Amino acid sequence: MTSSTGKRAIRICMTQGLAAALLLTIGLAGTAPVAASEKSAPAGQTPALVVGDPASITLVPEKIVLTGKRARQQVIVTGQYANNELRDLTTAAELVSTAPNIVKIERGVITPLANGVAQVIAMVSGKAAKIDVTVSGLEQPAPISFKNGTLAALTKAGCNMGACHGSPSGKGGFRLSLRAYDPVLDIVTLRSEYYGRRTNIVSPTESLLLRKPLMELAHGGGRRLKKHDASYEILHDWIAEGLRLDAPTEPDVTRIQVLPEGRVFQKDGARQQLIVLAHFSDGSIRDVTPVVCYSSSAESVARVTDDGVVEKVARGETAILARYLDKMATSYITFLEDVPGFAWNNPPEKSFVDTLVNAKLKQLQILPSDVCSDEEFLRRAYLDATGRLPTVEESQAYLADQNPNKRDLLVDALVDSDDFASFWTLMTGDVLRSNAKKLNATGVQKFRLWLYESVRSDKPLNQFAKELLTASGSAYKNPAANYWRASRDPQDATETTAQLFLGIRIQCAKCHNHPFERWTQDNYYGIGAAFVRIGRKPGSDTDEEVVYVSKAGEVTQPRTGKQMKTHLLLKGDVDVPADRDRREIFAEWLTSNDNPFFAKASINRIWGQLLGRGIVEPVDDFRDSNPPSNAPLLDTLAAEFIKNGYSRKWAVKTIMKSRTYQLSSRKNQFNGNDEIYFSHANTRLLSAEQLLDAICAVTTVPETFPGAPAGTRATELTEPPADHYFLKIFGQPQREMACQCERSNESNLSQALQMINGPVVHNKLRDANGRIAKLVAANKPDDEIINELYVAALCRRPVAAEIEAAKKHIAANSDRKLAMEDIGWALLNSKEFLFQH
Repeated sequence: MTSSTGKRAIRICMTQGLAAALLLTIGLAGTAPVAASEKSAPAGQTPALVVGDPASITLVPEKIVLTGKRARQQVIVTGQYANNELRDLTTAAELVSTAPNIVKIERGVITPLANGVAQVIAMVSGKAAKIDVTVSGLEQPAPISFKNGTLAALTKAGCNMGACHGSPSGKGGFRLSLRAYDPVLDIVTLRSEYYGRRTNIVSPTESLLLRKPLMELAHGGGRRLKKHDASYEILHDWIAEGLRLDAPTEPDVTRIQVLPEGRVFQKDGARQQLIVLAHFSDGSIRDVTPVVCYSSSAESVARVTDDGVVEKVARGETAILARYLDKMATSYITFLEDVPGFAWNNPPEKSFVDTLVNAKLKQLQILPSDVCSDEEFLRRAYLDATGRLPTVEESQAYLADQNPNKRDLLVDALVDSDDFASFWTLMTGDVLRSNAKKLNATGVQKFRLWLYESVRSDKPLNQFAKELLTASGSAYKNPAANYWRASRDPQDATETTAQLFLGIRIQCAKCHNHPFERWTQDNYYGIGAAFVRIGRKPGSDTDEEVVYVSKAGEVTQPRTGKQMKTHLLLKGDVDVPADRDRREIFAEWLTSNDNPFFAKASINRIWGQLLGRGIVEPVDDFRDSNPPSNAPLLDTLAAEFIKNGYSRKWAVKTIMKSRTYQLSSRKNQFNGNDEIYFSHANTRLLSAEQLLDAICAVTTVPETFPGAPAGTRATELTEPPADHYFLKIFGQPQREMACQCERSNESNLSQALQMINGPVVHNKLRDANGRIAKLVAANKPDDEIINELYVAALCRRPVAAEIEAAKKHIAANSDRKLAMEDIGWALLNSKEFLFQH
């Protein structure tokens, strides 16, 4: 008798030949050749400017007012060509002042010389445009502003980055606040610390603050300044003026504006000069272009220079984020090209989803894949909607159905099923951190049942969120109150609520203003003020906890010591009557139809679950520097989601019925490089629960979970089991984080070993009560067993080559059952089984 371990070893040897035959024939079909990536401009080389013959040119800003001797204004010259094509011709234009004694022009920048009025004329290829310039106030002093000039210069130079002097402990004994979020600290550091040796007001050029970043002295941060650039001149002059602090009348910046806000270039458009205007509290507007920090959301598409020039790298879209102090603005730039051989084939459109996806693909000259087969759609729909594979009988019935509308009918049936409720409850429980360590065993069970009923009854998601956020009372009698058992302090509640319902990762703003987003410490602690009065006390039952609203409790901003009012993002602080629950005010704002975050965050999360990638990705990371890949699609989905009562089931059905959802994962030569515009299905590894349930379904051997009824699927568990090795190594989260990122779908060696020779696969394949053992015992023909295994695992019948390889392996083995187990093993280890596609 061969031992169990021996048989497993035998299987590895016996299936080497089978793997060569079957694993090459089973699996995702080969894709078409991938299109070569677009050629990039060599690093450091500016793309060539093609001037041609513009029909006309324009100058922006349309009118310039220069006040004070430090004023300056960058201009942009834009050429308009046939077919509405635009090109930035700033570097090619000849710029002339009608009054050279009033203003001078150098490299597209206008600076004042004397009070008065002038015109600036731009000329390119015989075309001209002009703007009026008014200069005043040159006789007035124009000292450097510490908060609007010095701090901006330090930020532009990178001196106060987190990796440099902006780290909590500073560098080399020199500490600045991160990106100038704490001017009071910076004043002390720059004017008083180190006995004032960092600055030399008698000889500014000898200041350490200048010499080190110029690399005239050793500096661990490398060269950060160049003489005569804007940041150097600001710092030099501030020192020379005696380290002057701002007068109380010095205005604050209220917002910044970037020009142009968006631009779409054809093949000859390869650059764009940006202008950033700062609007101040006294009504003044200043050009701050040279001291703004720039970043590109897609460096593979375009890079941006320190002077605000966007340079094309390849075809695609990017968002250029401009940051001045704590204010941000974004310019959206698209670079198009003519792709050789591309011809739009006008694919059918089933809904607005397809119309908007196709509009983006057509613009970028990306051809979508063909629609997937019925077999692929069947498997994809079951896994995405219910988390399980269809049974053999369900597959056979669907594939035999001749109804041309059968895909829509299947979607309706799946989304209205109890299995849909179970699977989407699982995913909701993950991000709500539903586990016994936080809620206790009874709390988890009651919370899971409440979540299940909410999904099954299609409770509107705005109502669902409102019930969670305002829940009070016993966590057993009102299970929604368990949300406040998982979030036990105002900081945790702030971060969790923002991430789940606003799609914002606001954690960075806890200690300092967010370095890459508009959110500040005031925003963070203002949201926390809505949740600070939540109390918890023991209930009447064992381990029961009651959530209640206390009459006292305030949040203090740790840096300023200010007591915070409840804050609503982009709306401001609100005064909440003493007799009202602050959570109600927050929840009413959050779930109102005009809330700018909730509907988009909710629909994007659903889209990401079904398509494998959000329109904003990660799905809970909305920010200016991480724009949606298709903004019109996200906007329209959110608007329709609101019109349809925030219905999760409406959203799932609408997306799954679209042609976009039903595209094949097989790429063509025009979409081989596309990973963000949904021109093909996104191939991804099954989740831990999906995979275990699928193995159980193929083998008909259920998994046993302690404390769960027999036959319970992994997707139906109340919470993740603590010691299930298979689920753990395939990325099942332990629900410690309110983030889908806790669930890993990355493949690793442990997973491969588990599938190849692990006990779960091995034991279920050879189980005496399993599918293979019963079929062999019933003496079913080889063809029938092979067909059933393929339908069970892949939702399709095998092709001739697969049948031939399988039957050849059976004939070569004396043990028919073991040979069939080998075929089952090969199926379970095939990419077509392991991946959603």
